[in-house]
Amino acid sequence: MRKLFIGALAVFALSSCTTSSSLYSWYDYEDATYQYSKKQTDELKDNMFKEYEKLSKGQVGTRGVVPPGFCAEYGYMLYFAGKKEEGLKLMKDEIKLYPESEKYISRIIKQLEK
Repeated sequence: MRKLFIGALAVFALSSCTTSSSLYSWYDYEDATYQYSKKQTDELKDNMFKEYEKLSKGQVGTRGVVPPGFCAEYGYMLYFAGKKEEGLKLMKDEIKLYPESEKYISRIIKQLEK
């Protein structure tokens, strides 16, 4: 009986050691945005946009959607890169995905639409 209890305890302990998967896929987002914030060159900006594209198309995290704030940030960058309609659409998508962001994001959208 004691061996059975120890065996069950060992199985329980080992099963709790599995790694949990991430909610979102980040790829090289942090490095790309950090490099661009240090030195704003066209090459680094293009690299950052590639990371944005990768994040928006290939989410393999457990939630299956982009992280909070991603659509707003990507939309803001697109807006100031000259793709105003696409940028505003992404900011509105942020509100659809994360309704709690509506108060903040809608203010940004109103300022940009003026």
